[in-house]
Amino acid sequence: MNSDYRIVLLRELRDQQVRFAPRAKRSEQADRAEKLLSELDPRKDYPFDFLFFRVTQVRPDANTPRLIKGDDAVHDLRLFVEDITDSMNLRVEEASEPVHTVEDLSKMFNVSTKTISRWRDKGLVSRRFVSEGRKRVGFLHSSVERFVKQNRTRIERGERFSQMTDGQRDEIIDRARRIAATGANLSEVARTVAHEMNRSIETIRYTIKKFDRKNPTMAVFPEQRDTLSEEDQRAIYQQHKRGVSTVMLAKRHRRTRGSIIRILNEQRAAKIFELPLDYIPNPEFENEANVEIILADMPTSTESTRRIKPPAGLPPYLASLYEVPLLNREQEYHLFRKMNYLKFKANSLREQLKPSAPVVALMDQIEKLYEDSIAVKNKIVQSNLRLVVSIAKRHVAPGDDFFGLISDGNMSLIRAAEKFDYARGNKFSTYATWAIMKNFARSIPDEFKYRDRFRTSSDEVFSMHEDARGDHVALEMDQANRTDQIHKILDTLDERERQIIVRRFGLDHREEPRTLKEVGEEMRVTKERIRQLELRALSKLRAAAEKAHIDVPE
Repeated sequence: MNSDYRIVLLRELRDQQVRFAPRAKRSEQADRAEKLLSELDPRKDYPFDFLFFRVTQVRPDANTPRLIKGDDAVHDLRLFVEDITDSMNLRVEEASEPVHTVEDLSKMFNVSTKTISRWRDKGLVSRRFVSEGRKRVGFLHSSVERFVKQNRTRIERGERFSQMTDGQRDEIIDRARRIAATGANLSEVARTVAHEMNRSIETIRYTIKKFDRKNPTMAVFPEQRDTLSEEDQRAIYQQHKRGVSTVMLAKRHRRTRGSIIRILNEQRAAKIFELPLDYIPNPEFENEANVEIILADMPTSTESTRRIKPPAGLPPYLASLYEVPLLNREQEYHLFRKMNYLKFKANSLREQLKPSAPVVALMDQIEKLYEDSIAVKNKIVQSNLRLVVSIAKRHVAPGDDFFGLISDGNMSLIRAAEKFDYARGNKFSTYATWAIMKNFARSIPDEFKYRDRFRTSSDEVFSMHEDARGDHVALEMDQANRTDQIHKILDTLDERERQIIVRRFGLDHREEPRTLKEVGEEMRVTKERIRQLELRALSKLRAAAEKAHIDVPE
């Protein structure tokens, strides 16, 4: 039963009478309010002055000509009766007539206690009495008789439902199961069966739910999550991610929308626990006073940076590398600190997340923080992508996979961004160059001759001189002559092959390089199919390079 008053004036009247009216007066007001209830028409409007006078037998001090909807008046007067009698602490033995409990009425009319609760919302007036040392809901015998007189059809329907034979219940279940097999949800099934059998929708719904609880293995709408395999639950989550609504999923899997939402939340929580939230700790993160500064926008550069104009005809995803300005030392420090703080905060919130009962608002916060950290990391990576291309171009040799080399270098750059300890005051470009070259030394057999040049301990790397940011310019100039050739051979691919190459090797500056599995999920094909298409695309690129006499390995 709804315990919230709809009319502020009636709630204030309740408060006034509970505080100041004598016990005998409150008893009289409860009786008058109940009598008034039997006379009101929910479809009409009534002046508040009229309601006030009928309950208290006095006129209100102020003129309040406001009209009250009959439905709202009925709702609030029932609450008024219960609240007034609750304040009286009246024992059952003190009542002037017999008092029935919910259980008494359930047996009297052969209906469930849930039905009695619904009757209270439909006009059965309840009061509160002290019984066996505690407050309990009770119904005066006169109140019950009045409700029965005014609701004979409702009473007969409830009794008829309770007197339903086993055969009738079996017929309801058989019809429900047959309709549910077509993909209909519980509401649709209840509505159709109710029409076919001339019963209320609520009766059909209650019968189905009761049967499903008692017979989980034969349920019309199974609610047990363990009846779905982990693979099935993951499939539901993936379908929802692709835009399938919860209503459609409920119909497709013959489950209620609530159970689908529960599965989606648990799967979402499982994904959150898999998020890579490792971060470089810093004492600054523990002080809330630093948060505003840490999360502020990146400081603007006061230095004039030299920007290289990309060669004519360069495809957008390569020309865009020249549009992203390099970071100065202050900007670099700010972005690394912000990225690691966002992951620190997301990791702290994730520790509060319960896998079996995840809170949606908490998951929203964690995912937002993680997405923000990825956006910051992407900005760092994008500002250094030209470094990867330049190093790859300088060290590619006949027989090497040029595009694979770029992809490996991009992954090394990303890993370097995640592991770089900005608080030491060293430059990221030196650390990233060392990481990329170390990976190239493993990837390219001929590159082993360069290992001595780049072999150094991490301490030696971090002790290098401050970043002059001038080394990129020479590398970019060296790369410019090759970009036009790369553009020409990429144009030999069809659209799908081009998309795979761009995603796999990180040629779109807005996104990180992706794995075969990630590209497959996005294009809705298997990982193996993506691998096959990638090999075919690379073969085309090698053939185009050979035909154009471009120095790119086969």
